[in-house]
Amino acid sequence: MDTYPLGFEECEEMRSEFIRLLTLQQMEIESKSTAASPITPCTIPRTLVRYWHDHAALPDDVKECLSSWDRLTDHGFEFQLFSDASAAAYVADVYGERESAAFARCGHPAMRCDYLRLCFILEEGGFYVDADDVLLGDGWRDLFIDDTLKLQPLCYDIPAGGMLPAVEIWRTELPSEGRIFYVNNDPLVAPPGHPVIKRALDRATDKLLRGDPAPEIQSTTGPGNLTSALAVHARELHLAGAPHDFRLLRDWDAIAEMRWALSYRDDARNWRNVYGC
Repeated sequence: MDTYPLGFEECEEMRSEFIRLLTLQQMEIESKSTAASPITPCTIPRTLVRYWHDHAALPDDVKECLSSWDRLTDHGFEFQLFSDASAAAYVADVYGERESAAFARCGHPAMRCDYLRLCFILEEGGFYVDADDVLLGDGWRDLFIDDTLKLQPLCYDIPAGGMLPAVEIWRTELPSEGRIFYVNNDPLVAPPGHPVIKRALDRATDKLLRGDPAPEIQSTTGPGNLTSALAVHARELHLAGAPHDFRLLRDWDAIAEMRWALSYRDDARNWRNVYGC
């Protein structure tokens, strides 16, 4: 990691190589770990955060996804479902003029959702999931065993034109060539004030306020932005000889799954249809 220069996170190829290195490092750390329990207790609030831009027009199939998480109330969870209006009010109440101005420049509900989740998790901590995620098993308990930031690693296979299955990411012999390694911003699980979330929020705010009339969603507020923030932070930890305060999730697919067959995916509510991704 010493070979990565300042600013490397802005180069997609170098950033991808670095994220791949983090997965290999984590596997090495896990293989050497003999700890039976976390050293420090978990202080991550049991708050489940979701977002749908217009609660009055919440589709029935999205409601089904949201309701799949209802059983977490039996485990002490509180729920927060933000809309565009309540998110704007939250950012204005908790943050300053810069953040409110940045939020106002988010031109699509998906961008506003990206921005809000950073604001909320930085300030209050908790557990963010997308509104189209469906809860599966009880693996969520592992997300609350310590105070590390939990992120889902992803890999796009360029020759295949699609996402690599999650289990393949953890193969030590997996070649990096022709693949883009990054982290998703769904889920986000963290205590308040985590430095990666702060860096991601600051970076998104700066980019939104530069005045680009059509900021690109992935790199401005989405997974690309969060991946850059993680890469810089992990490099700083390495140079300081400090342990990781984040964990890449191996088994998110066993905890929740994204439901693709939803009505809104065919229209402008789906950011991919607007941004051509």
